[in-house]
Amino acid sequence: MKDWTPILRADGAARYLQLADAIADGISNGTLQDGVRLPPQRRLAERLGIDFTTVSRGYVEARQRGLVNSQVGRGTFVIGTKRADPQRQQRRHADVDLTMNLPPEPDDPALLARMEAGVQTVTANLIDLLRYQSSTGGQIDKEAASTWLSLRGLVPSLDRIAVTPGAHPTILAILMSMTKPGDTVLCEDITYPGIRSICARLNLRLVGLPGDAEGIDTDALETAIREHRPKALYLNPTLNNPTTRTISIARRQSIADVIIAHHLPLIEDDAYGFIPPHPPAPLASFAPDLVWHIGGLAKCIGAGLRLAYTVAPDSHAARELAHQIKIISVMPSPLMMALATRWIIDGTADGIRRFVREETLARQAIASQALNGFRFESTPHAFNVWLHLPEGITRAEMIGRMAGTGVGIMPSDAFTVSGNPAEAIRVCLGGQIQRSQLRDAMGLLAYIMSSSD
Repeated sequence: MKDWTPILRADGAARYLQLADAIADGISNGTLQDGVRLPPQRRLAERLGIDFTTVSRGYVEARQRGLVNSQVGRGTFVIGTKRADPQRQQRRHADVDLTMNLPPEPDDPALLARMEAGVQTVTANLIDLLRYQSSTGGQIDKEAASTWLSLRGLVPSLDRIAVTPGAHPTILAILMSMTKPGDTVLCEDITYPGIRSICARLNLRLVGLPGDAEGIDTDALETAIREHRPKALYLNPTLNNPTTRTISIARRQSIADVIIAHHLPLIEDDAYGFIPPHPPAPLASFAPDLVWHIGGLAKCIGAGLRLAYTVAPDSHAARELAHQIKIISVMPSPLMMALATRWIIDGTADGIRRFVREETLARQAIASQALNGFRFESTPHAFNVWLHLPEGITRAEMIGRMAGTGVGIMPSDAFTVSGNPAEAIRVCLGGQIQRSQLRDAMGLLAYIMSSSD
């Protein structure tokens, strides 16, 4: 319906919300029928005398409500009355935390059926799974963990493996076991926000190390060890969150040489290491007696599992980890452990991982095309891009103008350990957003940056 012109209210509500409401009203009163094509965004913006960005956000909001859908090269079409329960869909969107770096969500019917079958199989033993169990997993769960870790080339003995309730509490537990208030921990100068919050909670001093595209500078590491006498080094070495950088094999060896020489423990947060088809060997394979390897499942299967497969430097360290986990959370969820074990055994977990890998490739291609000409860091298998904003636009402004698009944006402040935060943002490409929505959101992002010139 190329001539459709909504009447926006004058009640002070945001214009993009008024536009989404007008689409809902048009569907309700029959003005907009299923399958009707809405006017192109730029044409509607001119007709209403409002910004293109406002119309774009209004269309995104309508998609999130389940009212419309976009088709590449064709436009935006009404589909609202075909949804069985749009209110339920809206509540689901409201529950999503877009500040997190989410993996793409599986939508393949065959894969979803396999996932559901695994849930049904596991719940056949539901009563057993409602009991207290081991704080770091039983034999069958550790065997499944060993199978999964073998995808990263790790073959530790089972007495070094701990099934833990996610990477975040595992890092907390490890640092609780080896530090006291006032101690120093080293990390990359731009790093995962979780390690910042954990160190702040434990009253630990976090010192960021400079580096380049290949990883932290080993000379700076040597200097920091001598100057600060740290208790541990934390690294997110593969597809670093947020820069998307991966530490090279040569630099991994150099880092291992330094920590071995100084006997410095390393916490290796391998959250994204299972996504690339040919990732570098884990740091745990270079210095197994010093490295705590954390293979979280949040990014390669799903954050709702709240599980990680952790390899301790030795069996004594694994027992100490079990003790700390018991203090923090008693145990990982037996229901989630059983489901993860089932999915690993029957191949569903690997199917999810492959879906995430392939969908991430497609989404990165969309982002790279839209952001061509701007300065950003990315790699084909990362869930985000690290975008350096052009002069004249601030990260706060960008976050405000991109609100409601379904794309999660975090400012550099959350990741910066040393120095002043740059005018940069992490733009997340994962989660439940569809490719067409992502393409529109990236187009809006590029438009905003272009209009700042």
